[in-house]
Amino acid sequence: MKSNILKFALAASLVLNVTIFATAGYRYYAQSRMWVSPFGKVIEKDKFLFEELSLKPEQMAAMKKEAVLFRAEIDKRRMEIDAKRQELVALMRLQNSDTSAINAVIKEISGKQEEMQRMVAGHMLEIKASLGEDQQRKFFDLIEMNMAGGGQMACPPGQGRM
Repeated sequence: MKSNILKFALAASLVLNVTIFATAGYRYYAQSRMWVSPFGKVIEKDKFLFEELSLKPEQMAAMKKEAVLFRAEIDKRRMEIDAKRQELVALMRLQNSDTSAINAVIKEISGKQEEMQRMVAGHMLEIKASLGEDQQRKFFDLIEMNMAGGGQMACPPGQGRM
């Protein structure tokens, strides 16, 4: 009887462990395939907004190359901002919070956010310069929809494009 209970407990433990490892592996894989756009939407890394613009193959290749570099830089900046936010919370947790240190970190966060916004605007102007008039109109229509949350990027991850 004790032997059967022990076997059952071991089997249940094995199933639980396999399930946990499978879930962790899946979540890691799913997260590594996602990217947060400048609009704050989570989307697949290999999806791009400009794919909806009827681009010529050479335009598509050039834009994908630029977009990958841009995304890497935006991700780097976003991580810097996140680190500053963590620093801000740590300062506020202190028993005797230093208001001037808190204000300095807030100012750094604001500066980094402004810098990132300028990068996004510059990137959008670079894309605009490589598009025809009709493509530009479609591009900014897509941008406008997505900034308002009404575009495809408001859909579940994997459905939107940027």
